[in-house]
Amino acid sequence: QVQVVESGGGLVQAGGSLRLSCAASGIILSVDNMGWYRQAPGKQRELVADITSGGITNYLESVKGRFTISRGNAKSTVYLQMNSLKPEDTAVYSCRLYARTWSGRRDYWGQGTQVTVST
Repeated sequence: QVQVVESGGGLVQAGGSLRLSCAASGIILSVDNMGWYRQAPGKQRELVADITSGGITNYLESVKGRFTISRGNAKSTVYLQMNSLKPEDTAVYSCRLYARTWSGRRDYWGQGTQVTVST
């Protein structure tokens, strides 16, 4: 009964910033990894950034230097600070949780939040 919920998406002008938040709820025994993915119209879903329980981060090459992923005080909370946004960043951003619950170690996904960057 784990739920993953994203927030913080919206419409922003090119060059602006947004901060996405992701929070997981339910009975979570441990969190191994959390990350952000995005899917633009007509394109496949791609990994934007993720972070392990040890704090190791990984970024899509095109967002390096502009986006920053971080963990919250709660282990099941993650943020994505997006700066210098470009129109090509427009997509639905989804949060992924890889964690151990009573049902085993598996992936859990949020429903996504829309990010639109205008010129």
